[in-house]
Amino acid sequence: MLQDKEDDRLTVPDGWKESPFTREDNPKGLLAESSFSVLFPKYRESYLSKVWPLVKELLSDHGIEPELDLIKGSLTVKTTRKAFDPFMIIKARDLITLLARSVDLEQAKRILEDDVACDVIKIGSMVAKKDRFVKRRKRLIGPGGTTLKAMECLTDCYVAVQGNTVAALGPHRGLKEVRKIVEDCMNNIHPFFTIRTIMEKHDLAKNPDMKYQNWEPYLPQYKSKNISKRKQPLKKKKKNAYTPFPPPQPESKIDKELASGEYFLKEDERRQRKTELKKQKQTQSKQDRQKKRDRAFIAPEESVQLVKKKAKKDESGKVDLRKLKAKFKDRKKMKSS
Repeated sequence: MLQDKEDDRLTVPDGWKESPFTREDNPKGLLAESSFSVLFPKYRESYLSKVWPLVKELLSDHGIEPELDLIKGSLTVKTTRKAFDPFMIIKARDLITLLARSVDLEQAKRILEDDVACDVIKIGSMVAKKDRFVKRRKRLIGPGGTTLKAMECLTDCYVAVQGNTVAALGPHRGLKEVRKIVEDCMNNIHPFFTIRTIMEKHDLAKNPDMKYQNWEPYLPQYKSKNISKRKQPLKKKKKNAYTPFPPPQPESKIDKELASGEYFLKEDERRQRKTELKKQKQTQSKQDRQKKRDRAFIAPEESVQLVKKKAKKDESGKVDLRKLKAKFKDRKKMKSS
């Protein structure tokens, strides 16, 4: 019974929602000032200058003061004496980060809610080659943005792909799934496969009988069909078995002379030995050259031709009239037909 009670305490009941943080929870405010600043690209300057009065209205209710510096190209948020929620400065930092990453204010202001979080995924360094990176980013968006819409419907998140980053806004569980899809896509796994796997997991989670079972047999298994296009060498070197001992030291010139006995010879004897070896090599090469020259004077082998045997005539030498008549009759029939 005690174990059942502890399990009931750990589980969150359905439909339960945490009460919002109000000024009554922290009437004395914050002790110190906190501030964050984010740089933004130049093409966002015109949009931010138009929307900035609305940003001030949103953050002023929470006691946070935003600043827009067009000269330095930075967005800054800092707490004031009216601030009462200590976590709201983190939410404000995420708000200006999303605005800098080309997310509209209509979507970015949702970050101020308690159940909503954001994640900025840096995809620029995941792929080495630029043309390959552009293709995989295009694959993430899909034709006409269909893959992006499917991702948003599945994860309940808003996803914006801009430059070298992917900005996602939504619940924590959805953000985890979005990151999984994006990282797999950049690692050359099509988003279709990851989306289908997540859909199967959602269906299995709805079934209470599958809560404590292994889901691996029910999930789709995909095998990569990518074949390496790298040219393979004709002769591959086989690696020798690993040994902790270093290879044996090669023999020096003195060691070789000691082994052959040349080290103990006099200088004149050494010269004589070298000249003899040189003469032997010369005579051997001379013989090889002479053999090559003699090959041109050797007659090729004649092929034996089979002589056709002539048809033997009859010993009598007379013509058979019956056979001749039958032959002519056959020719006439062929012509008439």
